[in-house]
Amino acid sequence: MIKYALACDQAHEFESWFPSSEAYEAQRTRGLVTCPYCQSDKVEKQIMAPSVGRTDKAADRPPAPEPQAVAMLSDKERQIRAMIRAVREHVMQNSENVGKGFAEEARRIHYGEAEERAIYGEAEPAEARALIEEGIDVLPLPAIPDDRN
Repeated sequence: MIKYALACDQAHEFESWFPSSEAYEAQRTRGLVTCPYCQSDKVEKQIMAPSVGRTDKAADRPPAPEPQAVAMLSDKERQIRAMIRAVREHVMQNSENVGKGFAEEARRIHYGEAEERAIYGEAEPAEARALIEEGIDVLPLPAIPDDRN
């Protein structure tokens, strides 16, 4: 296994493991090596210092970490993640964040005690269920998938 320091065309730096340099080149050519931050497939290797092991101090050295598996995302999965991000950004740009007071503010708006407007915030699952049972329309904001998965 070879660990490469990589960077995308947006200057995001990251590392990844490959079975061989040929495997890296084959995956990069097919567009499978992508930046975990922006999903750009314009990725290049960076200069790395070689890792040279010393045999005279092996007992003093901690064990090397196990290589981590890297999941490759299909174009469809990347599109879905982009749509989820877009929905969250739209809500956050066009709504008022009422934080932990979401359930209370949603009730005030529903019962005409506060100005009608788009809001978002935090609510415990039990609070959200209670709002729905009262006939107050609420929807969960989709979570942004971890970009590194």
